[in-house]
Amino acid sequence: MNDNTMNVSNTPPRPEIEVPIPDTAVTPEALKTIPDYDDDFTIEMIIQKILKEDKQYDLSKIISAYEFAAKAHEGQTRSSGQPYIIHPLAVAYILLELGMDTDTICSALLHDVVEDTDATLDDLKKRFGQDVAMLVDGVTKLSKIPTNTKEEQQAENIRKILLAMSQDIRVMIIKLADRLHNMRTLKYRPIDKQRHTALETMNIYAPIAHRLGIRAIKEELEDRSFRFLDPYAYSEIEQILDSKKEEREAFIETIKNRIAQRFKDEDFAEPPQISGRVKSIYSIYKKIFLHHKNIDEIYDKYAVRVIVTTIAECYNVLGLVHDMFRPLPNRFKDYISTPKSNMYQSLHTTVLGKEGIPFEVQIRTWDMHETAEYGVAAHWKYKEGIKGKDKMEGRLAWVRQVIEAQQTSDDVEEIVHIIKTDLAPEDIVVMTPKGMSVDLPVGSTVIDFAYRIHTEIGHKTVGAKVDGRIVPLDHKLQTGQICEILTTKDPDKGPNRAWLHIVQTNEARSKIRSWFKKERREENIAEGKAELEREFRRHHIYLDESEYTEFLQDDFRRHNCSTLEDFYASIGYGGTTLSKIMPRLKDKYEKLHETDEKDTSLLKIVKPKVTGKSCIVLDQIDDLAIKFAGCCNPLPGDEVVGFVTRGFGLSVHTTSCTNYQAALARNDPEELERWYDIQWSDTGSSQLQTSIEVTATDRVGLVYDISAVLMEARVPIVHSASRVLKNGNALFECTIVISSTEQLRGLFDKIKKIKGVLSVERSKI
Repeated sequence: MNDNTMNVSNTPPRPEIEVPIPDTAVTPEALKTIPDYDDDFTIEMIIQKILKEDKQYDLSKIISAYEFAAKAHEGQTRSSGQPYIIHPLAVAYILLELGMDTDTICSALLHDVVEDTDATLDDLKKRFGQDVAMLVDGVTKLSKIPTNTKEEQQAENIRKILLAMSQDIRVMIIKLADRLHNMRTLKYRPIDKQRHTALETMNIYAPIAHRLGIRAIKEELEDRSFRFLDPYAYSEIEQILDSKKEEREAFIETIKNRIAQRFKDEDFAEPPQISGRVKSIYSIYKKIFLHHKNIDEIYDKYAVRVIVTTIAECYNVLGLVHDMFRPLPNRFKDYISTPKSNMYQSLHTTVLGKEGIPFEVQIRTWDMHETAEYGVAAHWKYKEGIKGKDKMEGRLAWVRQVIEAQQTSDDVEEIVHIIKTDLAPEDIVVMTPKGMSVDLPVGSTVIDFAYRIHTEIGHKTVGAKVDGRIVPLDHKLQTGQICEILTTKDPDKGPNRAWLHIVQTNEARSKIRSWFKKERREENIAEGKAELEREFRRHHIYLDESEYTEFLQDDFRRHNCSTLEDFYASIGYGGTTLSKIMPRLKDKYEKLHETDEKDTSLLKIVKPKVTGKSCIVLDQIDDLAIKFAGCCNPLPGDEVVGFVTRGFGLSVHTTSCTNYQAALARNDPEELERWYDIQWSDTGSSQLQTSIEVTATDRVGLVYDISAVLMEARVPIVHSASRVLKNGNALFECTIVISSTEQLRGLFDKIKKIKGVLSVERSKI
């Protein structure tokens, strides 16, 4: 404890203010019951919460941090219209729930002052100490970094946080609390911001919370993100659960009473604690979506948790439960002897009661329960806090692996993909022939397994046996399988370039890239040069090699390359993925080689419609305004006609537009004189709105799947809506921003591959 730490019982009397604080400490379960924070948070709420905690805080330092933040944020408001200081107060309150220490609470109160006010890190260091300044710096965004895209900005922010987190885990705990409160108040943000933030939370922050073992935050982040990404599915599952709430509560209470009655005859060191729960909405959705199950087929939808004192009592309780209820085959998991990668430990078994309803029983000790609920935060809530840094080294090894994997890719945006894949909540456990268990993400191959055992074993892999049978190297492993890697003693043997497209883990991909980067530079340069020139030809980019260096300067910086040969080598060993950068390079090439005339238009009028007037070129008409008709939403690639409107200019329609077809049918010469044949300019570029309709078999998760395809294609969504048709099918409608019919066709092809989609077409209105 620091010398300046004060026991709260000796602090000066606090202001006499009535604050609605619950009588009992809020548990992680109760985090979900806290509302969307429409009500104001005050420093008095923080003070009263501290006084209810059974641990010491430096209250004067926390109050000083609040006063500094309140003054710095004075006059600033959030999207809800509330004073900005409400947000850091809410983040500090969440961290108090997790039992974090004084410096963490102070950093939560101050976490936005450097980014959003005139305060500096030096100011914080002088007033609150090095630790607080370091924590605030760790969560401060890189708002001034010279990046060209939002994806790069996001990736750099995540990378900085992970680097700071590798030094002090409290950085990420603060960031998770910050994101949790932002998600609780996300309804005040614009719709496009809601979707972007929810997707980022689902892909990045929820997996990190899972890996840190903070279950309550992880589940709430997932549920709240899911609510914005697919509100239709969220509402459907919520309604199903609410409709059977009383029945569900009665069932769980009956099971708890029966188990408690049986335990009365047993000898326990302390009476076991028995509680019940229902699976989170997003967890239920994943079971339905990934395993194509009906909600009634989800066996662990209901669960009873038994907490005892010792490991021996855990296994004793397991025997008693199996004696009382019939266990379902292949539904027992021993996470005590084989903990999960986030150190989660429990016994899980699914059994069938007299009612014929399957339910899960989780059995653990109090120490296991603390780790399961609070993850790494349990070190501050129950144990030694930062003094236990050495004990957390193993638990944070994945942070270094993520950073190292990103560094070998030469692409800062790769870090987002790494987190999405390697930190996914679903893991498999595969055994070595000697009985050692290895955790891997779902979908991992035998090559991933080999590299997880040891780098050199991965490099020397020539084959594999799974459960005694020879399998190909792209074989995907399953939980419980025994995998034996076959290696060669040839010193010149190394990995194959094709493995980069086979492996699923970024750890394996990073090690393969590193080998090629170190051992095959000349080969990488030749391979990379050939691939770049091949892609340039495919995208109609015609440059002399002497122009490459100047043309690729921005990408040299993005991929940490000093010379053209470094860039070739990076492509050759897989550090730079050309498919990701070619759209940007093509756009840059087209802009550099446009005509010097500033008034070149997207459209050219090539001849008048119907009449025999001479050709009119739109470029030559300076005062003619253009608009794209909302009745048909024309896109580059469509056959188009122009209608000269009185007092506006030229309105662009497709030739299939109902308004144009009606004009042809009326055959009024005076009206037809105002229609012109027009064509798209070869040099123009555009981003235009169009509307699409997707008809599909109605199911949970449909909207989420379609939105995911649109977001993956980086197509902005202006508006979206969905409804159920009279025939029982679902109709999803949205307005998007897109550049051409070619891009739209590619998008349609991807949407048609979604399960249940019957048709995709542009709206006809």
